[in-house]
Amino acid sequence: MHPIVRLVNRNLTISLNPGFLIWQVIFPLIYIFVAGFAYAPLINQVPFGAKDLDYPAFLASGMIGFNIMNSTLVSGIIIWNDRRHGMFEQIMSGPFTRSHYILSNICTIGIVGLVSATLIALVGYPVFFESVEFSLITIPIIIFGAITGSVLFGSLASIISTRLRSSEGFNVIINTVFLFFAFVSTAFYPAAGAPEPLKSAFYLNPLTYLVDVIRAGIFGNITEFVIFEMIILVGIASILFVIASKLLTKLDF
Repeated sequence: MHPIVRLVNRNLTISLNPGFLIWQVIFPLIYIFVAGFAYAPLINQVPFGAKDLDYPAFLASGMIGFNIMNSTLVSGIIIWNDRRHGMFEQIMSGPFTRSHYILSNICTIGIVGLVSATLIALVGYPVFFESVEFSLITIPIIIFGAITGSVLFGSLASIISTRLRSSEGFNVIINTVFLFFAFVSTAFYPAAGAPEPLKSAFYLNPLTYLVDVIRAGIFGNITEFVIFEMIILVGIASILFVIASKLLTKLDF
């Protein structure tokens, strides 16, 4: 078996435990079916492109992007735990290189991101099925969002994990950063109508672009701006991936 495949299998065995999978479904379910319908009387329609969406449909589609981001925390957690418990040294004593380790983490977060996106799409489908406009590019766009978002946020989690040694510091920083991304984005509410500078902050947040791209694929609203957002996502993901790879290559475990 190829070394990268062996490491990916090891990472998935660690990450995809029943508790993690349940949390990845239960948490979005609470938002979609509790918060979504609770706020629906206050937010009747949300404009998105050329159509108006019910708030539960808007929220359910946003939770796909949110869950992709949230699932990539496993990358930082794996790296941090390997550093803390000396697992990296044991891995390096086998037929593995640092390149194998880096690429296996990227493959892991890509797989976890796709699984997460699929789960939430299936869970949320009863909520947004009336507004769905599937086309030949719907599935490719969702896959694009899942992989690009996983690499982007997984690389960011990896960068944070390489710079911190204490468990308290790691948990505080990574949760603060990801909470900021979650709530200063269009995952839960539209940017239109938000006061400045909050509205501008939405579009400094890569999660906003990820959520917009996924919604565009689901609701058939592919525009030039959405294509521009896809290019931005690829650019940010590439930059963060290079930085994370360099830090992991030079890191003294």
